[in-house]
Amino acid sequence: MTAYVPFAPLPLDQEDVRYEHGPDSARRPGVPHGFTVELVWESAAYPGTTRKVWIHVPAAYNPAEPAGIAVFQDGWWYLDPDGEVRGGIVLDNLVHSGDIPVTIGVFVDPGVFADIEDPDRRKNRDAEYDAFNGWYGAFLLEEIVPEVRRRFAITDDPERWSIVGGSSGGNCALTVAWHYPDRFRRVAGFLSSFTQLPGGNNYPALIHLMPRKPLRIFMQAGHRDLRWNQPDNNWLAENLRVAAALAEADYDFRLVLGDGGHHPNHTGVLMPDALRWLGRPVAAAR
Repeated sequence: MTAYVPFAPLPLDQEDVRYEHGPDSARRPGVPHGFTVELVWESAAYPGTTRKVWIHVPAAYNPAEPAGIAVFQDGWWYLDPDGEVRGGIVLDNLVHSGDIPVTIGVFVDPGVFADIEDPDRRKNRDAEYDAFNGWYGAFLLEEIVPEVRRRFAITDDPERWSIVGGSSGGNCALTVAWHYPDRFRRVAGFLSSFTQLPGGNNYPALIHLMPRKPLRIFMQAGHRDLRWNQPDNNWLAENLRVAAALAEADYDFRLVLGDGGHHPNHTGVLMPDALRWLGRPVAAAR
């Protein structure tokens, strides 16, 4: 079936573009609100850090029917109902409409060292998100997910486990799924910071060298992302290289290019469609 996209003129200036949010990013009449549980978490995987974790449960959740799970990095940025992404509102709308199965959102902030006063040194975000290893994925699977499962019924079906993030959280999401494809098989990465991986972006080579993993990957890149016109550490170029490798390796993936810079506005506008696309039936056409 042909999909018709409404006409919109291209902006001449790509530096300061803002996209309008769609109806699924706002509270809709008749859609019951889910509820959110807030936790403060001291991590064994990252000693000395504390973080907040929010578990958002759509109103349709039934403990007799295990729910899917979607883990969002930079938790409050993605949950804040007055922010750009509004993750809890989006989940409530999509679950209520039947566009996605019942899915519990887990919004995980990066760790901070509470005993360090320097605001730059106290953040553990780069160490957690930009590391190319399985440590952060293990932290989620050994600490956060068991706590969620202690409270709510979560399915064992990896096709209903999603991992989501933007900027460094975007490459973190792919890294978690890359190391744990037996658990997380749905990935959404927005404006991913592949340039910040230690030793450089090794994903294009790895995607070609390794057998295809059972992942479905949604990517967003920006025409004016950081260093978009520079010969090195170019956020736009590295996202395009990863997308090209996924295409050549026959992954189930989708790339959306937008205007504007390194900003979560387009991320928020795309989030409902990204979750719909990730959650479509396995046998659905790409």
